[in-house]
Amino acid sequence: QVQLVESGGGLVQAGDSLRLSCAASERTFTRFDMGWFRQAPGKERESVAAISRSGGTTYYADSVKGRFTISRDSTKMVWLQMNSLKPEDTAVYYCAASRAMLSTNWALRAGYDYWGQGTQVTVSS
Repeated sequence: QVQLVESGGGLVQAGDSLRLSCAASERTFTRFDMGWFRQAPGKERESVAAISRSGGTTYYADSVKGRFTISRDSTKMVWLQMNSLKPEDTAVYYCAASRAMLSTNWALRAGYDYWGQGTQVTVSS
């Protein structure tokens, strides 16, 4: 069982930056592809970004391309650097882990096996 704990959320103004962190409990963390999702009030959970287990391949939703960057290290951490934040980025952000290698299915929630509890990001205008 993999446990994921997100941190780094908060209240910021439009144009500010935040860096979200996700810490995994699993010592075989490098066997998982990782993703970030978000869910705004009254909306479906949507994909934000994903990264391969090697860190060599990344995926981004069109809405965050050029503003957000996903990265990971070789131990147990995944990050989401969020720049030029907009009010529409307000959501609970979730970290997720996938045993399977992600590709064109990276944005599908069903492709992930483990989820964190989420961290709130609020962007004021």
